[in-house]
Amino acid sequence: MGRVLVMLTAAAAVVACSVATVMVRRRMKGRRKWRRVVGILKDLEEACETPLGRLRQMVDAIAVEMQAGLVSEGGSKLKMLLTFVDDLPNGSETGTYYALHLGGSYFRIIKVHLGGQRSSLEVQDVERHSIPTSLMNSTSEVLFDFLASSLQRFIEKEGNDFNLSQPVKRELAFTFSFPVKQTSISSGVLIKWTKGFAISEMAGEDIAECLQGALNKKGLDIRVAALVNDTVGALSFGHFHDPDTIAAVVFGTGSNACYLERTDAIIKCQNPRTTSGSMVVNMEWGNFWSSRLPRTSYDLELDAESMNSNDMGFEKMIGGMYLGDIVRRVILRMSLESDIFGPISSILSTPFVLRTNSVSAMHEDDTSELQEVARILKDLGVSEVPLKVRKLVVKICDIVTRRAARLAAAGIAGILKKVGRDGSGGGRRSDKQIMRRTVVAVEGGLYLNYRMFREYMDEALRDILGEDVAQHVVVKAMEDGSSIGSALLLASSQSVQTIPSV
Repeated sequence: MGRVLVMLTAAAAVVACSVATVMVRRRMKGRRKWRRVVGILKDLEEACETPLGRLRQMVDAIAVEMQAGLVSEGGSKLKMLLTFVDDLPNGSETGTYYALHLGGSYFRIIKVHLGGQRSSLEVQDVERHSIPTSLMNSTSEVLFDFLASSLQRFIEKEGNDFNLSQPVKRELAFTFSFPVKQTSISSGVLIKWTKGFAISEMAGEDIAECLQGALNKKGLDIRVAALVNDTVGALSFGHFHDPDTIAAVVFGTGSNACYLERTDAIIKCQNPRTTSGSMVVNMEWGNFWSSRLPRTSYDLELDAESMNSNDMGFEKMIGGMYLGDIVRRVILRMSLESDIFGPISSILSTPFVLRTNSVSAMHEDDTSELQEVARILKDLGVSEVPLKVRKLVVKICDIVTRRAARLAAAGIAGILKKVGRDGSGGGRRSDKQIMRRTVVAVEGGLYLNYRMFREYMDEALRDILGEDVAQHVVVKAMEDGSSIGSALLLASSQSVQTIPSV
């Protein structure tokens, strides 16, 4: 009996040792997998670093590229497009106007009434709709028929009220968030599509004429009287409320900026006839490129697989359309390197399935167990991950968003440097001047709705400029500014002359 007991005890010890060995091996294997994932995260963090010195180099590069783009066509990655807007709204505008805004993922229709004072601005009606994905790759006829039909329904809701108060023909501002080479304030040809649109036969077509033709087919008595980039609309709205507004930036599906430039600095346009001595320039800064940009392997992969590879490099690092996909690619890479996310999800392998609003929700999840992170991961086919993995995802969101926001701040600082509002003494005067109050209007869901992006950008802009200068720079957030501002611009454009194109 004693011998049997000894044998059983020995066997139990062997089993215990075996179990312990298996557990140790599993633990060691788990640690190796975790180290690999942490290594990927560390590599990402290092590749996305934006130290102050690098940001200031980018500021200088942007200012140089802006100048080059003003000197000659094709002289810079920044197109520096003329807008033929030389007079911005001042609050004295009157009348009722419409605006139709075609953005990256939505379109909006508004009706604005102006009573001759800033306080009398009345937005009487607003409609916002998502753009069906099918339209982004359709034909120009299908796209503009869709927009015209939507505008027709919008106007039909008014009944006869409009005709009783204003018997003149309706006027419409078309806010168009894509690169256009304008020939006047009311006409311009499409240079290229961005933000997922790909209607090839439209390149080189006059955008205002396309919309006007569709409206005429519907029998609508409305004239497309202004063609306005969304950034220019935002600048118009900002200037209407605050005359110190000299630039506007949009951070939405894509990103772009415009600013007020002296006409004598626009060398590529000889003898531009403006009454104010200045003109709004549409930078199309999404195409900015510099060797100082902190590009990662994930950026390279995204660019290679996009419809416009080797193009819009800056936008693909800061635009709302792309941030979610960068985060997705990092998570997918970690899934391929280890099993901390469980079996590889086919959903997670789908480009652009993770939207930036989901990145924002995960990044700003303040619940103790990060339930929102868990919910969004489950939607991606990743479920039952421990808390430390959820924290890892939050860190990925933080790294990608922080980089985007700091690059965005460098872009704004580059504009300020070009116009001599960065405290360096350059730009419009060679002498050291007293700092003037400068307002930059900012619009777009990425900035308005993503608190961490907004805070990182504002912080970086202060760091770049320094407190002495930053206290004179106001970044003013606006909602629906592009659409309303385009209507305001239409109201104030009666005296704007067409400038001969070069």
